[in-house]
Amino acid sequence: MTLTRFSALAEAARAAQPRTVALRRALHRHPEQGLEVPRTQAAVLRALDGLGLRISTGTSVGSVVAVLDGARPGPAVLLRGDMDALPLTEDTGLDFASETPGTMHACGHDTHVAMLASAARVLSGRREELRGSVVFMFQPGEEGHHGARFMLEEGVLDDAKLGTAPVEKAFAIHITSTEVSGVLRCRRGPIMAAADAFTVTVTGRGGHASAPADAVDPVPAAAAMVGALQTVLTRRVSVFEPTVLTIGRISAGTTNNIIPATAELEGTLRSLSESARQFMRAEIPRVCGHIAQAYGCTAEVAMGTGYPVTVNDDDVADQVLRVGAELLGPQRSAVMANPLMGAEDFSYVLRQLPGAMAFLGACPPGTAVADAAPNHSNRVVFDEAAMAAGVAAYAAFALDSLT
Repeated sequence: MTLTRFSALAEAARAAQPRTVALRRALHRHPEQGLEVPRTQAAVLRALDGLGLRISTGTSVGSVVAVLDGARPGPAVLLRGDMDALPLTEDTGLDFASETPGTMHACGHDTHVAMLASAARVLSGRREELRGSVVFMFQPGEEGHHGARFMLEEGVLDDAKLGTAPVEKAFAIHITSTEVSGVLRCRRGPIMAAADAFTVTVTGRGGHASAPADAVDPVPAAAAMVGALQTVLTRRVSVFEPTVLTIGRISAGTTNNIIPATAELEGTLRSLSESARQFMRAEIPRVCGHIAQAYGCTAEVAMGTGYPVTVNDDDVADQVLRVGAELLGPQRSAVMANPLMGAEDFSYVLRQLPGAMAFLGACPPGTAVADAAPNHSNRVVFDEAAMAAGVAAYAAFALDSLT
């Protein structure tokens, strides 16, 4: 094995693996959703106890912020791990499966917390090497609850509140079951999409199904909207600005012989540029309104505001890949070919300062990547061995930034 400046750090991450796995499994058994995750928060506080960190908890959300001060003054870097679970009933058969019906760590946030806590432990033993501070951001409410935004409002980047020099950069790892275990992937620029939900309520006039001329049927209008919105994507949005619009729910009527008074569509808009996002946010109500009028109906469009595009800083993304190659080997640190159309509230952090998100492969042993149940599946399983690489990557990024 070739020795590098991170070899000892990688060994420390491997030595911490039993503790990392134990924390991950404890969190997996008892997942919590949303912005208040008291059991998870308490587990994080126990894991950080005795490490010599300055620790604070959130007031509006169940967050934990821990600061490790290096031996010498310098800037601060932020490392983030999200804490919350998803509304799914687990079907993995694991002996540490969720004991909470209807709630499961199906996106690997339990591994993120465990890796970040162990990275704090590894780095706390190397504070003499640090010129500056490391801010550990344990964040609830990533799954649609805007937890990062709340933590920003509470001052997670406020150097006066943190008692540090200004935070100069940020790094987050997201685990994935659909990549070879132990492979770290990152890319410059957009890495995850913006996500905006919307609901369209089409109102006509109900009546008997045998006499449609005596009613104003909202169903054909709603059906026309589905096709028209897809046409907007192919004819009004540049092919060089990837955008996805999906209608995930259509609801109308109660039985076969009644024309309903209303029909409802619910969809999601995913975009990789702010220009395409804002264009489509304006087009959805415009198109639906005109189609409704053409059918003698009215349309009310409610546009939600979801997470922005997650945009990696070029220099920080390059740093992540360089550090990953030195830590894990060149073959295990690779450029991510394409962004994902999923969304992430780490995007709020990356709007405030340079940073990057990277994906860590954790395809389970004996499973082909193409056959692995993906994140957000109630059957997803992650290779826990990959967590040692994640711990080391967090710690190596901080050391590279502050030494």
